[in-house]
Amino acid sequence: MLPELGQVALILALLVAALQAALPLAGAHRGVPAWIAVARPAAHAQLLLVGLAFLALTAAFVGQDFSVGYVAQNSNSLLPVGYRFTAVWGSHEGSLLLWALVLALWTSAVAAFSRGLPAPVMARVLGVMGLVAVGFLAFLIFTSNPFERLLPAAAEGHDLNPLLQDPGMIIHPPMLYFGYVGFVVPFAFAIAAMLGGPEVRGEGEWRRWLRWTRPWTNIAWAFLTLGIALGSWWAYYELGWGGWWFWDPVENASFMPWLVGAALIHSQAVTEKRGAFRGWTLLLAIATFSLSLLGTFLVRSGVLTSVHAFAADPARGMFILVFLGIVVGGSLVLYALRAPADGDGKPFAPASRETLLLLNNLLLSTACAMVLLGTLYPLLADALELGKISVGPPYFSLLFILLMAPLVALVPFGPLARWQRDQPSRVMAMLLPWLVLALAGGVIAFFLAPQGPWKVAAGIAGALWVGLGTLRFVWSRLRPASGTRGRLTPEMWGMTLGHLGLAVFLVGALLVEGMQVQREVAVRPGELVDLGAYEFRLVGVGQYPGPNYVADRGTVEVLRDGVPYTVLHPEKRAYAAGGQVMTEAAIERGVTRDLFVALGEPLGDDAWALRMQIKPFVRWIWAGALLMMLGGFVTATDRRFRVARARGTGAPPRPASAPEPATESAT
Repeated sequence: MLPELGQVALILALLVAALQAALPLAGAHRGVPAWIAVARPAAHAQLLLVGLAFLALTAAFVGQDFSVGYVAQNSNSLLPVGYRFTAVWGSHEGSLLLWALVLALWTSAVAAFSRGLPAPVMARVLGVMGLVAVGFLAFLIFTSNPFERLLPAAAEGHDLNPLLQDPGMIIHPPMLYFGYVGFVVPFAFAIAAMLGGPEVRGEGEWRRWLRWTRPWTNIAWAFLTLGIALGSWWAYYELGWGGWWFWDPVENASFMPWLVGAALIHSQAVTEKRGAFRGWTLLLAIATFSLSLLGTFLVRSGVLTSVHAFAADPARGMFILVFLGIVVGGSLVLYALRAPADGDGKPFAPASRETLLLLNNLLLSTACAMVLLGTLYPLLADALELGKISVGPPYFSLLFILLMAPLVALVPFGPLARWQRDQPSRVMAMLLPWLVLALAGGVIAFFLAPQGPWKVAAGIAGALWVGLGTLRFVWSRLRPASGTRGRLTPEMWGMTLGHLGLAVFLVGALLVEGMQVQREVAVRPGELVDLGAYEFRLVGVGQYPGPNYVADRGTVEVLRDGVPYTVLHPEKRAYAAGGQVMTEAAIERGVTRDLFVALGEPLGDDAWALRMQIKPFVRWIWAGALLMMLGGFVTATDRRFRVARARGTGAPPRPASAPEPATESAT
């Protein structure tokens, strides 16, 4: 009975979403208050109905209802209860339902916290979000129904993919989806702005609604940052490869909207504060959400083969491709017809904060285009019968570093530069001591690095440059003689955390790439293997029963300078349902290095393949990502955004010669 209730709830949600799209958009266009008033209750009703459907599917998994085809395909009577919840989004249909639920949550949140904006604006925003919901709910109901019954019911289910039977997969997909789907909010505001009349298209009103939407963008970007970091962390310890980023096409699918979303955050700041970059901001809002939809197409269409991909169904892929064409094509046509000229806003000189942020937009967008080309080119070459072409890490790593190096070099200048016009010598004088210190640190690191000296030197120099330059900005704001009343707004603290997160990330990414060491050898019990400052001894391998698997569990003793240091237990797990075999690495975690051991195949005569790795500073990668995420959330708490809703647009930009107020961010 519950699956049928979930099915009915989904159908009703589709009808409500269609109503939410049609009446408010028409009401805003024709000036009918009664139609406009439908938007908010429809948004809340959609959340209630999709939430009911999600609970019904969750109950089917927890209750092991194998008469539901999706449950029978992705669960088993031996599956631990905790992973039955994970199994709800463990495959295509359930993950789409989670996507629809997250979209309904964002829509309801916008409806609840938007009462300070003009009713026609909100009607258009919620109407556009309703149109997106119609597309996904139709996709879910007509091609990916998670409630289809099996007749007769299966006596036993298959199993959840062993890769997904991990605590990381409990929180990784929801966080990733909150980021992906959250970019629908700036997208909807951009479309609403282009559809709107005088109540939104004037410069003052434009800046008012844009100021309101900035926290939503920061929150979505923060969630996406967290989701990507969790996915990287999961890949590091779960896949048994010991890597943290492989330039996998599905990894790229989440990274592309992250890059453009970072550009959007900076572009929004310029538009809201100075009135410039309006066209840039609209285009980036469209591009960010479009890339989120493209990621959905890549993961679920079957065009990619990946450990992360969910589905291989061309019919579903065609549906998403058509939907993507409508959303992206329609948005770009509207942009071509209604986007404002970027010649408006306050003029600025080549030496100004606006110019630095423009370069930021260009570099991030170009990096995204590079990743997009490397991801799609093999697919296009195959479709055009040009042969099978593989684009791998060498392409991505080289070009990405070349594009990101100028961005890293420019980061400390942005917060310290003045709006509209500045003297380069003034900013350079403030940063010169820290530049010298960063270069000195890089040179020292080059000569002290045991291996990979160029990467180590670049990591240390880049991290010191970004970190010290950011702290120089903080000091300039807090010192009493600065004329800024010695305070930092939450927006400034968020920017500071984000830039410091980049510095920490640079240490982790470049040092682990330059200094990691590994060996993969055949080892018999009792034999010692030297690696770096450590020795690894395989004590033995025995069988270990798990809740739904049997593991060959190794015992590896680690010694340092001949003294026992720790004991690790890598495993090879054979799952009872389906017989799949998975590698579970054992990791000794540390602030400055990880010891990583993975058990390979038995080689006969009691010998086993053993992979051992030392990963210096690998955890700094995720620490940096968490700092960036925290920066996004802190920025969203800035009271100035809430004041803007109540009081309007605020004062116009100050002349370049006037001192900047303490509340003006250095984004």
